[in-house]
Amino acid sequence: MSRTIPERQPIQDIIAGYLISAEKGKRHFALALHPPKATQSVQQGQFVVRYAIPYLGKPQYAIVPDLVALDYGDILTGAEAWNFLFKRSNLHPRADVLGYRNDGIDEQITVKMLDLALPIQVYLYESVDTHIPVCQLAAVIAQEETPSIARMCQYLMRYDDDEAWLNALSV
Repeated sequence: MSRTIPERQPIQDIIAGYLISAEKGKRHFALALHPPKATQSVQQGQFVVRYAIPYLGKPQYAIVPDLVALDYGDILTGAEAWNFLFKRSNLHPRADVLGYRNDGIDEQITVKMLDLALPIQVYLYESVDTHIPVCQLAAVIAQEETPSIARMCQYLMRYDDDEAWLNALSV
């Protein structure tokens, strides 16, 4: 019996907007859906937003999972893999997670080496074909939460405008 391995597919959102940054002790990045008022955009266009899980004991590394291979042979990708990791992976700590780390390196790691209790890291990419992120996002700037940014809003603070974001960074 031959089994076909599905194409690797990370959970991602394609969003048009403006990448903005602010220097408050360190450099912070946000994705604005509308032209910023108080800051200059670093880049504008259509971006790919991907979500990464930090490593246990090494939070400077995180993996954007695009395939999960369970120890009994099932293979999951995309949203199905993401949901498995957060809802049932404790039953399969030896399952392998394949994906790209936040530094662009292709990686395979077991579930038990991921820290699912730490906040999810959100990264911005220039296209669906790239594996090295432009930056790690700290916020999303949007007047309201729309279906296109709903997943981003689960993991990032949402501000109505870039002035509110800049004020929050100053505190």
